[in-house]
Amino acid sequence: MKRERSRPLDSVPSTSSKCMDKVLPVRRPDKGGTSAIRSTIVRVNHFPVKFNSEKIILHYDVDVKPEVLPKHGRSVKIPKSILFMIKEKLFSDDPSRFPLSRTAFDGEKNIFSVVELPTGKFKVEFSESEDMKIRSYIFTIKLVNQLELRKLVDYFSGKLLSIPREILQGMDVVMKENPARHMISVGRSFYPVKFSENDDLGQGIVSSRGFLHSLKPTAQGLTLCLDYSVLAFRKPIPVIDFLEEHVKGFRLNDFRRVTKEVEVALKGLKVRVNHRLCKQKYTISGLSGENTRYLSFIAEDPEGKSSSKKVGIIDYFREKYGKDIKYKDLPCLDVGKTNRKNYVPMEFCILVEGQRFLKEKLDNPGARKLKDMSLVLPRVRENNICELVRSRTGPCGGDVINNFGIEVNMRMTTVAGRVIMAPELKLGGAHNGRMSKITVDRNKCHWNFVGKSVVEGKHIRRWAVLDFSAYEDSKGLRPNEFIPKFIRRCAGLGIIMDEPLLYQSAGMNAFSNVDMLRELLLGVVDRVYKSTRNQLQILLCVMAMKDPGYNYLKWFSETNIGIVTQCCLSFPANKANDQYLANLALKMNAKLGGSNVELIERLPRFENDDGHVMFIGADVNHPGAWDSGSPSIAAVVASVNWPAANRYAARVRPQFHRSEKILNFGDMCLELIETYARVNRAKPEKIVVFRDGVSEGQFDMVLNEELADLKEAIQRGRSYNPTITLIVTQKRHQTRLFPENKRDRGGEDRNLGQNVSPGTVVDTIVVHPFEFDFYLCSHYGGIGTSKPTHYHVLYDEHRFTSDQLQKLIYNLCFTFVRCTKPVSLVPPVYYADLAAYRGRLYHDALELERSGPTSAATFDERSYRLHGDLENTMFFV
Repeated sequence: MKRERSRPLDSVPSTSSKCMDKVLPVRRPDKGGTSAIRSTIVRVNHFPVKFNSEKIILHYDVDVKPEVLPKHGRSVKIPKSILFMIKEKLFSDDPSRFPLSRTAFDGEKNIFSVVELPTGKFKVEFSESEDMKIRSYIFTIKLVNQLELRKLVDYFSGKLLSIPREILQGMDVVMKENPARHMISVGRSFYPVKFSENDDLGQGIVSSRGFLHSLKPTAQGLTLCLDYSVLAFRKPIPVIDFLEEHVKGFRLNDFRRVTKEVEVALKGLKVRVNHRLCKQKYTISGLSGENTRYLSFIAEDPEGKSSSKKVGIIDYFREKYGKDIKYKDLPCLDVGKTNRKNYVPMEFCILVEGQRFLKEKLDNPGARKLKDMSLVLPRVRENNICELVRSRTGPCGGDVINNFGIEVNMRMTTVAGRVIMAPELKLGGAHNGRMSKITVDRNKCHWNFVGKSVVEGKHIRRWAVLDFSAYEDSKGLRPNEFIPKFIRRCAGLGIIMDEPLLYQSAGMNAFSNVDMLRELLLGVVDRVYKSTRNQLQILLCVMAMKDPGYNYLKWFSETNIGIVTQCCLSFPANKANDQYLANLALKMNAKLGGSNVELIERLPRFENDDGHVMFIGADVNHPGAWDSGSPSIAAVVASVNWPAANRYAARVRPQFHRSEKILNFGDMCLELIETYARVNRAKPEKIVVFRDGVSEGQFDMVLNEELADLKEAIQRGRSYNPTITLIVTQKRHQTRLFPENKRDRGGEDRNLGQNVSPGTVVDTIVVHPFEFDFYLCSHYGGIGTSKPTHYHVLYDEHRFTSDQLQKLIYNLCFTFVRCTKPVSLVPPVYYADLAAYRGRLYHDALELERSGPTSAATFDERSYRLHGDLENTMFFV
């Protein structure tokens, strides 16, 4: 492995590597793979970027503080919108010394410039509205770095080993400057301010078509990668108009009936006012307790010449602003801060643009329309991307990037790709039990179980049905029809299923009472044990609809009782579609330790090895952006059989809020290695780790902290030293592949005919200049535009060639237990993602049980530990 001493200018070393040699990602072992059933030409949404290597970008640190600190003396964080206005005021007041078009601002702490700016402290005075007093701020500018673009050239030529990340970050801010000035910014994405009537989703919500982009170092040099994005926003319309569209049953003459719904709809939203000239944005904290006609406040004379007096809101707005309030029988909006009331009549308030609306809260027609807009066909997406790159408000619009010596080629990159061969699969014979070899469908790479069975079907002798839909009338399960059909379908798949030992009816109301739910589960388990003196193998739980109580059912069953559960909805169960019943059966068989499908040949690179191989997947599930206290959930899964490598065990742990580093990675892996040893009477001699969910900036942490932790844990075992390969998988990237010719497309139907074929690999031109990475589209793209998975090898003691690793990963994608097609993500990572999500359900269940916000128990490892009977099963699928 290559090592390099940490160098402050090139990269920021992680804590663990400050005083030691730092491991760097491995180099590509060859010039890319050659194995293929056919070649393909694809266009990639990477636009080549030229830059003047003689240019120096000056990096300035910015600090903005009020001239007069608040009375409590503590500094208050200034909102981004105010920071932007302060910076704009400074620059517009003195454009000769602060040229706007030659600078880029990240909205917080950094300004990048191609001309020298004055440094020091500058007083900026401005007012957010005509009747607000002028505020003074101290704007401090300090030069912190000179970014020499020739270092980027040195990196591409191989003279510099570590990527000059500060230069890329600076150029990235420059590329975002033009859209930041003209568009709405949400995270790393940008959306237009104006919306089209065609994009109306109903309920006062509108969809917006925007983009996200980044600069990428690739084998052809620097590129701009830009992808199309769609989000739902609240319309920037008057508050009353929004309520009429958004709140069902809202009527101006009968407001009190929907007061709660209105408060829920508006609380936390930002508004502007139109009764006076004002740039200020206010946040709605609630509604006034009384209607406007009855509201008054104590007005004080700011000069102290007259005594304070009580003034009605109606009189105040008429005398102060010359405005007559029309809707006197509506409450006012409270836009005050820190318990200080500030009432403004609704009719003078307009929703601020760019307020995101969660897609999960859309009604069905709106959700369908948003989905259709997001999942556009490849040719539509490609056209949208090209239009966005050329847009006047996009990253290449305006004159900012030209002033920085940056030029973008507006044509997508054309790349030669390859389609690699799908593996042959092993299934059982439906009648004779003999194993049979099958070849998957040529276009979609799907297969089916017609006349076939699973490789190893578990005999399900002890199972029960807990029917929560029993009291739901027309929505209820018809058990006398469903159970015999399900048993027959399982038999057809080679899974022998006896009659259920127990059918227990219950109501959906049990999900809203954890005590009732707990008693139901314990009662079923206890009755089966008393009659058989054996534990249940699996409990089938039928629900009339989805319910948050599902989380508690899973947590209590899997951590307290130790039984495997399989949930299903009564509506599709009653329809008893063959495919639905088969999917249910495949899940249950996998959870009980059966084998659904296997590869005929051993995996590439290990086909001639006698030693055991283990695949590990690792992922971290973070709480939502609105959650500021819940733990992140780390999950590590590992295969426990070889050479089939299709059964996995999992370990789930809570860790610090939004911490990406897996804190106990070594210990969790060691537990799984010991599990493997108990099952196989031998430890794995070779380990391949797939790590999901980390960005390029976190590669150093994965390599020099998590991998080091794994090696340290392994070394505790005497005379055990397996070889390790570490690969990062990335799905949250913007790279898309568009087939150039019809022959290169993966099917003949309307949708798939425009997507790349399953097995398409790209490992030249748009990949890293010299590190070992590639894009693999392993799945059939039936909806929208396929997104390939990006695999980046960080560490490799097995000396994989490009062909070997690409084929190994592609073949593994056919072993996912829940379906009869290759999946888009290598299964160890897919399973880790499912296990981490299951941990999130456990957390929510713990909160439900304690009926309150995040408690100490939700951070307690013991609350997430599986029952001993389940810890080596695929309970999470």
